[in-house]
Amino acid sequence: MSRRVRRRGQSKDKDKVIIASPAFPETPEEYGIYRPCRGADVVVGNSVDWTSLPHDTVVQLFSCLNYRDRACLASTCRTWRLLGSSPCLWNTLDLRAYRCDVETASALASRCSNLRRLRFRGSESASAIINLHARSLREIAGDYCRDITDATLSVIAARHEALESLQICPDPCEKISSDAIRHVAMCCPRLRRLRLSSVREIDGLALGTLARHCTQLEEIAFIDCGNIDEIALGKVESLKFLSVAGSRNLKWAYATSSWSKLPNLVGLDVSRTDVTPSALLRLLSLSKNLKVLCALNCVVLEEDGNNSVGLSHANGKLLLSVFTDIFKKIASLCAKSVTKEREVFEEWRSWGRKDKNLNEIMSWVEWILSLSLLRIAEANPVGIGDFWLRQGAALLLSLVNSSQEDVQERAAAGLATFVVIDDENARVDPPRAEAVMKNGGIPMLLELARCCREGVQSEAAKAIANLSVNPRVAKAVADEGGISILADLARSTNRLVAEEAAGGLWNLSVGEEHKTAIAETGGVKALVDLIFKWPTGIDGVLERAAGALANLAADDKCSLEVAMAGGVHALVMLARSCKVEGVQEQAARALANLAAHGDSNSNNAAVGQEAGALEALVQLTCSPNEGVRQEAAGALWNLSFDDRNREAIAAAGGVEALVALANACSNASHGLQERAAGALWGLSVSEANSVAIGREGGVAPLIALARSDAEDVHETAAGALWNLAFYPGNALRIIEGGGVPALVHLCSSSGSKMARFMAALALAYMFDGRMDEFALIGSSEGTSKSVSFEGARKMALKHIEALVLSFSDNHLFSSAATSSVSTALAQVLEVTRIPEAGHLRCSGAEIGRFVAMLRNASSILRACAAFALVQFTIPGGRHAMHHASLLLKAGATRALRGAAASASAPIEAKVFARIVLRNLEHHQLEAASA
Repeated sequence: MSRRVRRRGQSKDKDKVIIASPAFPETPEEYGIYRPCRGADVVVGNSVDWTSLPHDTVVQLFSCLNYRDRACLASTCRTWRLLGSSPCLWNTLDLRAYRCDVETASALASRCSNLRRLRFRGSESASAIINLHARSLREIAGDYCRDITDATLSVIAARHEALESLQICPDPCEKISSDAIRHVAMCCPRLRRLRLSSVREIDGLALGTLARHCTQLEEIAFIDCGNIDEIALGKVESLKFLSVAGSRNLKWAYATSSWSKLPNLVGLDVSRTDVTPSALLRLLSLSKNLKVLCALNCVVLEEDGNNSVGLSHANGKLLLSVFTDIFKKIASLCAKSVTKEREVFEEWRSWGRKDKNLNEIMSWVEWILSLSLLRIAEANPVGIGDFWLRQGAALLLSLVNSSQEDVQERAAAGLATFVVIDDENARVDPPRAEAVMKNGGIPMLLELARCCREGVQSEAAKAIANLSVNPRVAKAVADEGGISILADLARSTNRLVAEEAAGGLWNLSVGEEHKTAIAETGGVKALVDLIFKWPTGIDGVLERAAGALANLAADDKCSLEVAMAGGVHALVMLARSCKVEGVQEQAARALANLAAHGDSNSNNAAVGQEAGALEALVQLTCSPNEGVRQEAAGALWNLSFDDRNREAIAAAGGVEALVALANACSNASHGLQERAAGALWGLSVSEANSVAIGREGGVAPLIALARSDAEDVHETAAGALWNLAFYPGNALRIIEGGGVPALVHLCSSSGSKMARFMAALALAYMFDGRMDEFALIGSSEGTSKSVSFEGARKMALKHIEALVLSFSDNHLFSSAATSSVSTALAQVLEVTRIPEAGHLRCSGAEIGRFVAMLRNASSILRACAAFALVQFTIPGGRHAMHHASLLLKAGATRALRGAAASASAPIEAKVFARIVLRNLEHHQLEAASA
């Protein structure tokens, strides 16, 4: 039966991804703790005694690893175990990428006696870190701690009395209250820095306790908080730096009066608040030692326009805002002359740490700028676009090179976020993306991605991924060696790093430019390994890996790489076992693309033979998610081109599932409608399936889809109805279901030549005489019809004739009919050719039916049959040789000569018959020469 060209099954809006800030893992499995499989292959070269390395070299090697890899390496021998426990390696511990529960913390405790700096992620980790017994801790920083409570924070403070810096931000910690702040103040008298976010209320009692007990407290950051006692905050006289960025309900009259009296206040950050120009002016004029006032994205201030500009020159103090030149302002802080204002941060870092006061200010400015720029990028307020192009992008790039790791991470996250203007449809702003590229951002981010700090790697990879949605940036990333870097990061044992790297490869694999490079750098194998490496609960990394493989599988050569790397098994495993809809969708899309190369490789058959593959795809057509249903139907469509797959799909309940899908998708997207019709078209190639589709009620939804205005939809539906109409029972169902008017409309009005052609062939099947007996039976059963059989026949023949005549040129056909010169026939062939029809493949039964139709009493059907055979035998068509062979076996030469010589036949039938005979001669000569 007829087949159409395979579709790659690639959704236009699903071949790219915008990577947002990840949701924090809530279950142990979501942390993605990877344990290498036993028995993994090890490449053994010449024997090397690694224990002979100098100890300082081994320690340097250990310092480049995360704690888990460090522990694995230390377990190899006694010497390395001792070196791996060196106190210098355990001054800092970053647990953010790993699940840190009580058991893990207890296991690490023996190494943490000299721990000074700790970073963790999540409320469970916050509760567990006391089991590290690191009483010498000086700095604690936690993020994604939404559920951290007063009790947990109080215990942390009580167990770490030497604490100098406590940071639980920038993510919300709304369950923390003033009670916890009081406990921190009483337990940690050495506290110098306190940074909290989204605390609902910070009362005067808590602030008073801080003022009394923490006499060395130099920095407070209350980010995005609710009510703050402004007067009590003004009594923490030790403060040098204060940030209330994003905080609400501030009473500026009290704030300006109280804060301006702080004797040591050097920096104040009121970004993203409703501060007024008059309040800013009072702060600038009354604060004696204030040097920097940051007021980025303050709506009232920016709406005030001209009055606000004057503030930037008040008393020689620096006002950093969207309407001031931030680089120039910061450069004025430096006693040394700055060569290039845009490189002020780089030059300051190169001076060393000689000026302590300047270093404190610049470090604080880096911190508050990185946070405010990230928050502004996330909110993407109206009217901020010009700021990003003038200086915002350059500021983020300057901060990327900070010596503060959290500043680097937020700057990279800001670059990943500010370029995005529509994350739903994976759109980035070209001028913003090119501003990053123009300022040297691509090499900078790639260098950052290569560092040994995993938090920075993750954010840099995310930025590269989002920027790569822009084709020019993607080319720059590839030219700078970014594909190799991302492929290496995709092999990381850190789930967050691997996830962002997979996202980068997903975006770079869009189009054809970079797919080969990804395969050559081992990216395909790395992506397949990710699926096997992480548990099914890790939906982010799985969706990105499957999405990248789906794009790569659309390429013929890369699809082989995917299959050889074990991709078929990996993707089927996801389709069968993963319950996350985004992962299911990408896995089904990848399988659809793997199955789309049946003519060039064996992937189509391999997917069908993988245990549970077809059953899983059939099940996914019932998903509540439209994208999943669409990609599953697309996969089944492509798989149905293999004879064994086609019958196996039907045996797995595919006919019933796809008919139900076609019935339910009347209001769905055109993509889903096309794939549902296409899968039924593919299955209807066999007689048993065609009959089953008709029996299950598949005719009615296909007729409805044939009425669609979308060409892809009604063309595919016409193909399915053409196959179904071959069998008289289905042909009668089409007539009784009102299919004739729908096909007639396609035949005369569709903009697709293929749709018009296949609609005409379906009509020809229905009225070539083979259905007459069934029509009589149908009438005797009293079946109600909206149109009489004879009326439908006349309507159909009229429009079949019109279609054939639409490909006719009177002058050319008259010349061809009277001339024996082959060029005349060649000219007709060029006019009548439908290129897409060369992809259709007919069975022997179909070819035999067209040959029989050449002898039909209706001259219109004779012309239609000859026209169809022209399309099927045109030299160069994919299946032209096959069709020529079937015609010769059916003895069609005699029927064709009769049609060409018939006195009663229309001129079109004669000319078309001669062209078919000419085509057969061509194929015979070609076969003989071969």
